[in-house]
Amino acid sequence: MQYTAAVLLAYAKEVRDDGSIVEIVIWEVPRPLPPCSHRYKYRLYYGLSGECRVRYDNERGKGDHRHFGEQEGEYAFVSIEQLLDDFRSDVERWG
Repeated sequence: MQYTAAVLLAYAKEVRDDGSIVEIVIWEVPRPLPPCSHRYKYRLYYGLSGECRVRYDNERGKGDHRHFGEQEGEYAFVSIEQLLDDFRSDVERWG
């Protein structure tokens, strides 16, 4: 059996002057991670000193979701571009 490896599409990490961290990791995977219907595995994070302020991620069994402070809810994934726009908007809104 031949395996197709995941492909890293984006990786960026920024440590801001206030010590906060913005990190973006996006992979294209061979098959969707259920219950997702798209072929991306992602983690977009913004936080400070171990405090997660904003996070978008997806995981097997849980699917696409968004964390904003203490709140967690489903996220309707449309595209990578929309995901990045939504994340940037939330990071700006936090600040």
